[in-house]
Amino acid sequence: MSARRRFASTLVFALALGSAGCMVGPNYKRPPAPTPTAFREQPPASFKEAEAAGWKQSQPGDAYSKGRWWEVYGDQALNALEEQVSVSNQNVLQAEAQFREAKAAVSVARAALFPTVSVTPGVTSARVVASGSQTGVATSGIRTTFDLPFSATWEPDLWGNIRRGVTASVATAESMAANVGNARLLYQSELAQDYFGMHGLDGEAALLMTTEASYQEYLALTKNRFTAGIASDLDVSQAETQLYGVQSQLMDLGVQRAAYEHGIAILTGKAPAELEIPAAALTTPPPAVPVGVPSELLERRPDIASQERLVAAANEQIGIAMAAFYPNLTLTGTAGFQSSSLLSWFTWPSRFWSVGPQLAETLFDAGRRRGVIAEERAAYDATVAGYRQTVLTAMQQVEDNLAALRVLAGEADKVQETVGAATRALDVSTAQYKAGTASYLTVITAQATLLNSQVTAVNLLTRRYTASVLLIQALGGGWTVAQLPTEQNIRAPQR
Repeated sequence: MSARRRFASTLVFALALGSAGCMVGPNYKRPPAPTPTAFREQPPASFKEAEAAGWKQSQPGDAYSKGRWWEVYGDQALNALEEQVSVSNQNVLQAEAQFREAKAAVSVARAALFPTVSVTPGVTSARVVASGSQTGVATSGIRTTFDLPFSATWEPDLWGNIRRGVTASVATAESMAANVGNARLLYQSELAQDYFGMHGLDGEAALLMTTEASYQEYLALTKNRFTAGIASDLDVSQAETQLYGVQSQLMDLGVQRAAYEHGIAILTGKAPAELEIPAAALTTPPPAVPVGVPSELLERRPDIASQERLVAAANEQIGIAMAAFYPNLTLTGTAGFQSSSLLSWFTWPSRFWSVGPQLAETLFDAGRRRGVIAEERAAYDATVAGYRQTVLTAMQQVEDNLAALRVLAGEADKVQETVGAATRALDVSTAQYKAGTASYLTVITAQATLLNSQVTAVNLLTRRYTASVLLIQALGGGWTVAQLPTEQNIRAPQR
């Protein structure tokens, strides 16, 4: 057999051996997760009414399409701010960069499936000394050698450890892609909470300004009565105390509102000085939120999807560890040209080649490989526990915010009744004070009760909006696993 045929036969044998390799280790199966058939908390009455009008629990509304969940609130200013989170929020951009890094790692892992080819051309000059056979006189000269060697090294994936490494890298990249979706949802939700919190303060500020005007009227009334000798200076000082207290509360709201506005600016990737949001009070209850069934959370929560992909990656690590018990085959080959003359360097007689396999097997490692397998199995169990805990936490968050919306809606109705009763009490006490049948202390008490109930009503409305946003976040904000990049897209070589 000629040298060329032996080289070709060796190459064909190696390729056949590599392509016929098996995969040792467990095949991945998605671990079961605790998912009840229905949530314990029922959707609020407003959702039931919306459902009767056409909502379907298992099909989120148009506002949820492509994750634009904030449009359910019908606030154009909020819509504009939310759009900037995906584009300019630095934390989201960081998550996207980490995904690209994980995607590039797939190409690195995939490269191990193919041979590594290198070339190391060189020119060597050496002084050569030789003795004459007849004259006995030594002669010397300079000998130059021109080398152009090509070398190739390949380790066939006989036991699937390289393929499992690629699969693990793909699963990790998918987990990072889900983290991008989770980051967007997290910071969009945080922006919405800050936005409604800020406008909740605007509502409280509007209430305090109305109260301030009312207290100024009461102060003028007591001063007139004091001038007429009907009221005492104590009444005047009490009226002034009420007014100044409301004015100080109004000033303090400015600090809190500025903090909200600055936070929103940072979430949109801007410096605080670059954003100013006009004041606007919350006036209506939050809209209904489609809930669905618990099992849908496994497909709609990006953090759950991220954890599940980490479980898949951990499963592949077990197979990689098990492959260490089997021998490794390495194929190396070298070919090229070598000549002492530049003119004959690339001629056919100057060629050379060599090829050969190398088999390596660990005979004794004092239990190291078994320890590594046990380590990877424990790591897998840990990721499974983390995945299930993430699912349980998601269930809790949905239940918590459903309960919050239900309780706060009932509390808001009761507070409105309190506001009505406090308003009547203030009207009666004011009339009695003007008639001289009650002291100004009665008026002050009624004023304080009314203001407290009104502030409570404003704060409850803000809390209902916050719970609404948190419920949407807990439900995944319209995200689905279909938004994850395909395995083919991740495996595509980077450019």
